[in-house]
Amino acid sequence: MTAGRMKMMTPLILIILGVSGVECDSHSLRYYYTGVSSPGSGLPVFSSVGYVDDKEISNYNSDTRQYLPKTEWMKKLGSDYWEEETQLGRGNEAVSKHNIETAMSRFNQTGGIHIVQEMYGCELRDDGTTEGYNHHRYDGREFMSLDTQNGIYIPTMNEAQITTQRWNSPEERQGERYNNYLENECIEWLKKHINNGREDLEKRVPPEVKVWGHRQSDDVTRLQCLVYGFHPRPVDVKWMRNGTDHIPSYEMTPILPHPDGTYQIRVSAEVPNKEEDSYSCHVEHSSLGEETLSVIWDLSLSDPPSNGPSVGVIVGAAIGVIVVLAIIIAIVLLIKKTRAGYKSTNTSDTTSDNSNAEKA
Repeated sequence: MTAGRMKMMTPLILIILGVSGVECDSHSLRYYYTGVSSPGSGLPVFSSVGYVDDKEISNYNSDTRQYLPKTEWMKKLGSDYWEEETQLGRGNEAVSKHNIETAMSRFNQTGGIHIVQEMYGCELRDDGTTEGYNHHRYDGREFMSLDTQNGIYIPTMNEAQITTQRWNSPEERQGERYNNYLENECIEWLKKHINNGREDLEKRVPPEVKVWGHRQSDDVTRLQCLVYGFHPRPVDVKWMRNGTDHIPSYEMTPILPHPDGTYQIRVSAEVPNKEEDSYSCHVEHSSLGEETLSVIWDLSLSDPPSNGPSVGVIVGAAIGVIVVLAIIIAIVLLIKKTRAGYKSTNTSDTTSDNSNAEKA
C-alpha cells in the first residue's frame, strides 16, 4: 500500500468511528482495526493503525504485512518488538477475515463489500485517573461496545446479541479480561510511549491568529478568524462581542493538520453592521497557559489582511477541506453500496467469533 493511500485511510477511520480528540490535559493510546470483506474498495482488506494522542505511531496492513514504526521515537523499541507486533498483526488479519464472514452470516449477506471496524484504547489524565474503551462497528454503524463500568459487552444491533451473550458468559468473560488489559497493560504501554516520545508529544506551539470581515449585505458582515500553526491539536476558538458576549459560530471547519505537525481551524460568525459594537476572536490553547489570546477585528479589514497567513496556509486549508469532504463522500457511497439490497435477519451462531488479539 502506498503512503498516500494510508494517509487517506486514517481520517476515514476516524470519521467512521466518530471518535473525538482528547482533552489537552490527558494522553491516550488508541488502535483502529479495519477489515474489508473483499478487495476492490480502495482499502486493504485489513489494517491496524496505532495512535498516541493524535500522533500515528504504528501501522500494519495486509499489503505490506509488516508492523512499521511511524515516528522516530517508536524505533527505540527495537527489532524484536516490531517482529512480535508483525506476527500479532498477521494473526489479527486472519481473525478479521473470520469476523467479517461471521458478521455477514448474521446479516444474511453472501456478497458485496462490507466493513468491520474496531477501536480500543486507554486514556491517562494528569490527575492520575484512567479510562478505557472498546467499540465495534459494522458497515459504519455501531455494532457493540464494552461497558467498562460493569465489564460486559452491550449490543447495539440485534445481530450482535449472539456475540455479546457468549463473550459475557461465565466461560468467556471477555469483557472482564479486556477491562483488565485496558486498565493495566494498555496504561503501562501508554506511559512507555509518553516517556519515549515526550519531546514530540508534549511540545507546545502557540497559535497565530488572523481576522477579517466581509460585508454580506447592508445589515450583515461575516467575520472570519483563522487560527493556525498550533500544537497540540485541542483548541477553543470563539467570536466575542464587546469582549464579553459569545457569538454563536456561523461556520467552523474541522481542525486540519499541516505537514509540519501543527494544526489550523477557521471560525466564522455573522454580525450586524453596528459601529458601536466591537468584535474579537478569542483563542484558548495549552501553549498559552491560563491566558486567552484575543485579536480585535478592525472595521477596515473587509478582506483577508495583507500581512495575513501565507498562500500556502490558505491553500493547505482548502486542500484539507476538499480531502475530508472527498473521504466522507467516498465512504458514504461505499456504505450505501453495501446496504443496497440489505436484508437484516436474526441467525443462529453457526460460526464462532474470536476477539482481536490483545496487544500493546
